[in-house]
Amino acid sequence: MAARASWKGHLKVGDLACAVGLYTAVSSSDRVSFNIINRRTGHRVERQFVDSETGKPVERGDQVKGYQLENGDYIVIEGDEIAEIMPESDKVLNIKAFIAYDDIDKLYFDRPYYLAPVDEHDEEALSLIARGMRDGKVAALAEAVLFRRNRTLLIRPHDDYIVATMLNFDYEVRSADTVFNDIPDIKFDKEMIALAGHIIGTKQGSFEPSEYEDRYEAALVELVKAKIEGRAPPKKKQVPERKVVDLMEALRQSAKMSGKAPAKKAVAKKKAPARSDSPSKKAS
Repeated sequence: MAARASWKGHLKVGDLACAVGLYTAVSSSDRVSFNIINRRTGHRVERQFVDSETGKPVERGDQVKGYQLENGDYIVIEGDEIAEIMPESDKVLNIKAFIAYDDIDKLYFDRPYYLAPVDEHDEEALSLIARGMRDGKVAALAEAVLFRRNRTLLIRPHDDYIVATMLNFDYEVRSADTVFNDIPDIKFDKEMIALAGHIIGTKQGSFEPSEYEDRYEAALVELVKAKIEGRAPPKKKQVPERKVVDLMEALRQSAKMSGKAPAKKAVAKKKAPARSDSPSKKAS
């Protein structure tokens, strides 16, 4: 079954334009999904909105959005008021600038899409843009109205296809200072750094997506299959208890196993102060 585009429009850079579609690159449709049913009747349960004070059902026509004030009251926002301020879509992915791919912090990456031509007539123009980006080793920043909101996307060639990654806005990415501002500047001696480097070296590898399994999803599939076949659900595998050991001792043991015996003592020059359970600054 051919994939359906989540959005169709035109990619435009200067006077060059071509018809393209965005196809979601990440999907949860293959995951096991459940419905809520009535245990007694086996019928599916429907969601119903009720008034939090009276407990009575609220008809769809009486359901409106509300913004809560500090005193607990709400300002009602009507649907037509929201529709009035929604940006109008011109169905154009407008490239604003070409930048080095590494110029964007990956924290801003949100959702990836495949960017593909709508038909064969547009393949040449899109291929030309992609070839130019590959040769220049750059990516493109584009703006568009997607899914009723203005969005910024990073467009880049990837292997033999093109990926358009939706980006988070600046206000959506929390500052690292809200988490790390309590961590002290600790100085380590050369032996400790060498030991850390050694254990990292013994774990060198590469990322192969197929080697990493969603164990929870696999267990759900097995549970459903067992239910369908009328057999007992599989038993949960017991995870062996791991003994917690001193960090330096663990590093030394790792070094001994590889045949390298490090020096006997490694001490941090400065101890980390006691940490509070909550950040010292209010999270933004």
